[in-house]
This record gives sequence, structure tokens and C-alpha cells, in this order.
Amino acid sequence: MKNKITFEEFEKVDIRVGEIIEVVDFVKAKFPTYQLKVDFGDELGVKQSSARFKSNYTEEQLLGKQCLAVVNFEPRNIAGFMSEVLVLGIDAVDGGISIIRPVDEAILGSKLY
Repeated sequence: MKNKITFEEFEKVDIRVGEIIEVVDFVKAKFPTYQLKVDFGDELGVKQSSARFKSNYTEEQLLGKQCLAVVNFEPRNIAGFMSEVLVLGIDAVDGGISIIRPVDEAILGSKLY
């Protein structure tokens, strides 16, 4: 377990619901990765992300899926691609990374609380 944080520190992390609207193979990445465009609704708009979901999902399986992402990190340059948000995932039982997403359809841009 990592160091404990206060609730106020947790509140600084802005996690929102988005919908994956574009999936492209990220050939320059070190690991099997996709480049994603994620729509977070009117307030935040469309953001880019790189995500290591390639071993668990095809492009078609990700397209149109909702996901949870941290939207208030500084953008990162990953192999020449500017990743603006961090799409969240967890270790899958059979290996690879499983995407974190709402069980039920959610409003785009909704905050995790």
C-alpha cells in the first residue's frame, strides 16, 4: 500500500467519464498501445490519450465504450504523441490491462465521487 493521503488531496484528482470515439494503433510505443480520442462532453471536449489496452481489446471493442480518466494531469509526450488524459485501467485476471468504466451508461464529463 502507498502512503495515505487526505480526502482533500484526493479531491484534487479530477476523474471524469468519457466515450472513446477514435482508436488507432500506436506503432511508435514501446508496449502494445493504442492512441485514443475520448469525448468528455461539452465542458472538456475531446482529449487524446495513449492506452495499453491492446492485449485485451481490439479497436472495434474499444470504440464507443465509456471509460474513466484523470483529466487534470499535465499533458505528456509519449513517443511524439501528446497524451492529455490518463484513461484508467487495472490488471486483468488473464493478463494485460482491463479498462475502468461505468457499469451503467453515464453522462459524459460526469465527475467520479
